[in-house]
Amino acid sequence: MHDTAPPGDRFDRLSSTEGGIASGGSSILPGLPLSLRSFPTLTHTNRRFASFGLDDWDRFFLPASLAPLADQDPVSELGTILDDNRSAIVPRPVARIDGLPFYLSIKGIGSTVDPYSRRRLDATYAAELTADPDVRARLGTRLPDAEGGVITGEVWLRGSPYGGQGLPHAAAALAVSERADLTNLAGFRIAPVVKIAPLPPPVADRLRTIHWYRTYAGPIVQEIRLVPSNVRVYFHSQSTLGQHASEVFERFAIDTPGRALAFETNFVRSGISTLTLFARTLELAPTAGRCTGLDFFDVWIDKDAVIAPDGTLFFVDLEGIEPVTVEATAVREKLEDQVYHSLYEFMFAYEQIEVERSRRFGASGSRKRHFEAVVAEALREDRFARPRVHPAGLVLEIRPASVEEALSLDFPLVDR
Repeated sequence: MHDTAPPGDRFDRLSSTEGGIASGGSSILPGLPLSLRSFPTLTHTNRRFASFGLDDWDRFFLPASLAPLADQDPVSELGTILDDNRSAIVPRPVARIDGLPFYLSIKGIGSTVDPYSRRRLDATYAAELTADPDVRARLGTRLPDAEGGVITGEVWLRGSPYGGQGLPHAAAALAVSERADLTNLAGFRIAPVVKIAPLPPPVADRLRTIHWYRTYAGPIVQEIRLVPSNVRVYFHSQSTLGQHASEVFERFAIDTPGRALAFETNFVRSGISTLTLFARTLELAPTAGRCTGLDFFDVWIDKDAVIAPDGTLFFVDLEGIEPVTVEATAVREKLEDQVYHSLYEFMFAYEQIEVERSRRFGASGSRKRHFEAVVAEALREDRFARPRVHPAGLVLEIRPASVEEALSLDFPLVDR
């Protein structure tokens, strides 16, 4: 926790020689290379980051496959790697927050995956989808081997176009980011959106013509985010904890028993914070007898969070985290529902870490007793979730700070 340290003492922008926005070189992050062209735009900056001098990030980005749709020449070329289905990440750190390196991530740069077939989604295919002769002609001016996917105008997930990002989703992600103390929201860790970068209306309108059935009518934007890695729990990454635990240990240099235990403890601490987000953000609503807190909608630990090199779980796809208001009498039910929403994924990821730790450095006796010990250490200073060990097992005491004790929840985490 860093409740007393001013943000200006905690955010360090790295120079180009340390790994700035356009630098290359080796990286601990896995991924296929992708070159993006950057174009100037007016952005909306996260108020928590407004004083950090990030004006050179006032850009929108297009792959070579879509660059002809812009009306101006690019100001730079950015070396990235593919991350998730519609994102890219600069594979060298651009900043440190609280001493942890963070990488620049751009969400909404196009997809190469056709949502309706096995055909590759590229500029040639996009030219077939559009009915606009100007757009078709522009796409035809690209180099034959131009790399990158396509931002389409096809409605996807109600608030976004397929391959891109819509303003409603980006605004929701920014709202969560601005509630946090940089990356920390009452113990729940996030990869913050630092800027929303709108695509110019002429570019957005051209992209809108590329669709199969339904047209997304809203503004098309990109999220400029800071992420501590691109290693996810199970889906949407070239290297995941669930499928490549040994590779993750190697990438993050987890090469001693102490580092492995610290990695595991950090994961448990941040994972339980994810299970208890509603409790951590709970407030009394203006209407008497009602409470408001943050909840998850169609976002999950296995695909929408990343693992930092120290084991901390950071939620990265924030568009599905929104306030929900419930009757005070339903608070305990909501607390329990939220734990169950992500409990299996949390335990699955923990098990992969523990199996790999034990394989490398030896087991620590009883599986249950070791987990209880890790939980006890992880939550030693947690204000909202406290472990209580008793003869029957381990109970997680979930205690929202702003409501009466009667609305708290005791959740059985381990049965002996």
